[in-house]
Amino acid sequence: MRRLAAEGLGSFFLFATVIGSGIMAEKLSAGNDAVALLGNTMATGAMLFVLITMLGPISGAHMNPAVSLVAASRGELSWRDAAAYIAAQLAFGLLGAWVAHLMFDLPALQYSVKARTGAGQWLGEAIATFGLILTILGTVRYRPTAVAASVALYITAAYWFTSSTSFANPAITIARSLSNTFAGIAPHDVPQFIIAQLLGAACAALVCKALFDDSTAERGGRGKD
Repeated sequence: MRRLAAEGLGSFFLFATVIGSGIMAEKLSAGNDAVALLGNTMATGAMLFVLITMLGPISGAHMNPAVSLVAASRGELSWRDAAAYIAAQLAFGLLGAWVAHLMFDLPALQYSVKARTGAGQWLGEAIATFGLILTILGTVRYRPTAVAASVALYITAAYWFTSSTSFANPAITIARSLSNTFAGIAPHDVPQFIIAQLLGAACAALVCKALFDDSTAERGGRGKD
């Protein structure tokens, strides 16, 4: 229950930050999308660092179904626990999105009309999620104390180098479809985003197994001797 509480609390604050900072950034940017995205990026990266530092020792601070599924596929989390994690991430993340709306005097329940579609954006989501999983597993393997900083910095960069602005999270994609704000995505564009995210995560899991598992690392080390 402590782990589920940590996942729920983390998802609540992360999703509220993504959506709330997008609303605030749009209000203050006077129509300048670049400035709005910069504000959204800085808030998200900062909150990720805080949440992973605080909650990582309890649950791993996944806050992302793609991360939980990869952990289960690697035997680091049971499939039953992964399902519970995902339920907590989605339920509390949606609550965070609705609270963000209420804080800015917007209707709690709404649907986005912002179109985000096309091969370029799907590729952007696959790359964003691939890089996120690579960052997490590589840093956990070689520099575990730097996971919070690595993930926060990766997402900060990925907001800008990917065409999709790096959702890289199936649960937050669903939540953002229920927010007709700066961070929104039209509900009919969600399935393709989630498919791209899961494909990116699966590819990253395979690459990480080759790069970072103990037997591969040992062979690579011997080859350099």
